[in-house]
Amino acid sequence: MLVVETIAKIRRAYFSQGKSIKQICRDLHVSRKVVRKVVRSNATEFRYERSRQPLPRIGPWRERLDALLDENDRKSARERLTLIRLFEEIQGLGYEGSYAAVRRYAIAWRQERSSATAAAFVPLSFAAGEAYQFDWSHEIVVMNGVTITVKVAHMRLCHSRMFFVRAYPRETQEMVFDAHERAFAFFKGACARGIYDNMKTAVDAIFIGKERQYNRRFLQMCSHHLVDPVACTPASGWEKGQVENQVGLVRERFFTPRLRFKTYDELNAWLMDKCIAYAKAHAHPERPDTTIWAAFEEERPHLVPYRGRFDGFHALPASVSKTCLVRFDNNKYSVSASAVGRPVEIQAYADRIVIRQDGRVVAEHARCYGRGETIYDPWHYVPVLARKPGALRNGAPFKDWVLPAALERVRRKLAGSDDGDRQMVEILAAVLTDGLPAVEAACAEALAEGVHSADVILNILARRRDPPPIGPIATPASLILRHAPIADCARYDALRRA
Repeated sequence: MLVVETIAKIRRAYFSQGKSIKQICRDLHVSRKVVRKVVRSNATEFRYERSRQPLPRIGPWRERLDALLDENDRKSARERLTLIRLFEEIQGLGYEGSYAAVRRYAIAWRQERSSATAAAFVPLSFAAGEAYQFDWSHEIVVMNGVTITVKVAHMRLCHSRMFFVRAYPRETQEMVFDAHERAFAFFKGACARGIYDNMKTAVDAIFIGKERQYNRRFLQMCSHHLVDPVACTPASGWEKGQVENQVGLVRERFFTPRLRFKTYDELNAWLMDKCIAYAKAHAHPERPDTTIWAAFEEERPHLVPYRGRFDGFHALPASVSKTCLVRFDNNKYSVSASAVGRPVEIQAYADRIVIRQDGRVVAEHARCYGRGETIYDPWHYVPVLARKPGALRNGAPFKDWVLPAALERVRRKLAGSDDGDRQMVEILAAVLTDGLPAVEAACAEALAEGVHSADVILNILARRRDPPPIGPIATPASLILRHAPIADCARYDALRRA
């Protein structure tokens, strides 16, 4: 093979050193034909490319092999045959060639097929405040010593590339609302358009083209923040490529190696700091002289101003059991005893649940993400104790109940009395009408006087509820007597005689 080094030596010897063709052939051990070809063509490189591949064995079987390869390519990855299996199949039909020839042909067929179907894309450009992209990812962390998979919400401003990430236990609708609220509060505004995939928490039905039937609550959230939602074409992640790339970046930069935190609050605070630090330290991909944070500060005035918090809850009806419990998300939550017997509405937020009945709040709890747990509020059961005071000792809601200091001291002192439970229930019932601070103050006053009975505490509360006596009224100066009247009883005798 004529290599470029030999060509260079021939050219230098002939054109620079003035050697003859015969001398060059003798020195470099090449033929005259080669030397003449280099000198006359003035080329610095020669390539041999075969114009036609004969394929003597596969030639008659090309159509059959193309059909087998095409049929195999359409199958799912689990059901596809290997090349050795395809070779055995065509060999059974009469093919006499080698496996290596089939393998080379299959590789060339795939390369030609991939080049024919390769997709090309147009780079996108967004104006300041025009659009943001939203997506979810699943990451593995160690939470309080347990390895779990967390759902991470990603939002990215398309113009400045500023991003926001937050971890949640679920991908439910209330988590979507909370992620948007926190992102918009961090950005201090929203964009005119929001670009989403067809997640079930936002899209109820997919029609032809870009037409979608959005979830009613999701549309309410977008309307509140003046955002126009746009859904991507199914299985077309490149339509929101910025946030798709962000998922890989965050996974590589933030979640590797595996993070260890005790609570979601600690994890999310750390993620917020990392987002800001990354934006301040890295340049904008299209403006190398500007950091992402500087571009974000420039984009902020063009955002739709933050409209305040949207009441982002997921509502669903529920029934109340006779034990004052409501089931939600594999857990049970207590409600006020007055709600038993009628349906309620559960309003689930990312961090809490609120239970309403006829517009009235009958319970509010911090949300639990375990399974099979029961969350009690002992005050919900106090009205029931009026009929069943003995339940104060063994009732599940009252185990490990932490009361204010004065109430706890009264409870310990009444524990030794025969009717201590009844008296304690009367004191607790007063909290529902007078409030916990007033009852605690009354208990403290009674203990200071050396007593702790319910009658004394209730009497103190009653005296504080009654209005104080009206004080003496000052007499105006114009009504004050200047001359005091003189008492003369004899005048009555004159009237009697008359």
